[in-house]
Amino acid sequence: MSSRDAIVAEIPRLRRYARALTGRADTADDLVQDTLERALEKWRIWQRDRDLRPWLFSIMHNLHVDTRRREGRIEYCDDATLPELLQRADQEDSLELRDLDRALALLPVEQREVLLLVGLEELPYADVARALNVPQGTVMSRLSRARSRLKAILAGEAVPQLKVVKS
Repeated sequence: MSSRDAIVAEIPRLRRYARALTGRADTADDLVQDTLERALEKWRIWQRDRDLRPWLFSIMHNLHVDTRRREGRIEYCDDATLPELLQRADQEDSLELRDLDRALALLPVEQREVLLLVGLEELPYADVARALNVPQGTVMSRLSRARSRLKAILAGEAVPQLKVVKS
C-alpha cells in the first residue's frame, strides 16, 4: 500500500476524532487538513514497523495542543457550537446522543482525548500513550476519571469544575 493510500484510509477516523475533540466541524476539518499536511511532510520519519493510526493521532494531538496554547485558551462547547448529530428514527435515541455529546464537551480536554481514543477509536492503551506522549498509567488514570466524570454528568450530579491555569 502506498503512503497516500495508507493515509487516505485513516481520514474518516481522523475526522471523527477531530470533530469529537474540537466540537466544531470547521475547526475539525482544519485540524485534519493540518494533520495530513504534517504527516505527508514527515512521512520519511514514520517507523514502518509501527501502526500508522497512533502516529497520525499523535500528530493531530500535538497540533491541537499547539493551537490551544497559541490562542491562550481552552475551548468549551456551548449549545450553539455543538456538532450536528445524526438524526435517528427514535427521538429518545437522538436526545441521548445529544446529551452524550454535551457531556463529552464538558470533560477536560485531557480526559476527553483519552476517552475518545480508547472508546471511539479503540486504540490500545500503549498506542494512546504514544500518541499523547504520556505514560500508560496516565492514560489509564485519565480514562478512569473521564468515565467517572461522564457518568456523573449524565446522571445529573454536580461535578466540581477545576480551575483552568494557564501554563
